[in-house]
Amino acid sequence: MRHVCFVSLFPEYFEASMGCSILGRAVKNGHISWDFVQIRDFSHDKHHRVDDSPYGGGAGLVMKPDPVVEAIEAAKLAHSDGHVVLMSPQGTRFNQGEAKRLSCFPSLILVCGHYEGLDERILHYVDEEISLGDFVLTGGELAAQAVCDAVCRLWPGVLGNEASCVDESFSDGWLEYPQFTRPVDFRGRRVPDVLLSGDHGAVDTWRRLESIKRTRDRRPDIFEKLKHTLSAKEKSLLGIADSSQNARKPHKQTQTETTHPGSNSTDAKN
Repeated sequence: MRHVCFVSLFPEYFEASMGCSILGRAVKNGHISWDFVQIRDFSHDKHHRVDDSPYGGGAGLVMKPDPVVEAIEAAKLAHSDGHVVLMSPQGTRFNQGEAKRLSCFPSLILVCGHYEGLDERILHYVDEEISLGDFVLTGGELAAQAVCDAVCRLWPGVLGNEASCVDESFSDGWLEYPQFTRPVDFRGRRVPDVLLSGDHGAVDTWRRLESIKRTRDRRPDIFEKLKHTLSAKEKSLLGIADSSQNARKPHKQTQTETTHPGSNSTDAKN
């Protein structure tokens, strides 16, 4: 069984997300388990404070190192194989590739910061930092929920149908192809005929091309990175110039080239 532990000041964030829909069913069926560590339980302040003013001045409050580190250590004590990930805007950008990598760990410990930030010394007690993107949240809980959801659905048994996570957006780098279901005609917009043909080969080809086109139109940054992986046939069907075939061929000299005056060539006329 795979496990997720949340280290947070607000564990109530996770009770809903881990108790409903696909993750809730996976927990109920015993495919994954989860728990949390309340950082405030490790405060040494009589008022249970976990933050303080930053040295050197500045706005906001900074989370103190002792309660956070002790909370992490408590999580590690309970889950010795836990990989500790800190939610941080300074971390590695999270994407599907990162989700796949993290899914290789049997247990994750997701640490959620809050307030203005965390004492820098806390970083020595985590394995890595992860960021959802270039924006700021009020706390790490929402980011941890997103990472947890993306990783858990890759764990065995969570989706039920293991093929569900293979043929979708970013699974092979490209965006997912368009999906359709009943009715065939909805307000004048029909399902593409190829999907009704029963020709599985034609369907696979259509989906592959639509996936590439969608990526080209909506995420040109991804398309440019993956364009070199396209076959010559795919490039032809998509109307993409094949630079390798358009390379200029070297000029071949002929044996009857015109000679310059004064040439020593035997072909030169006297």
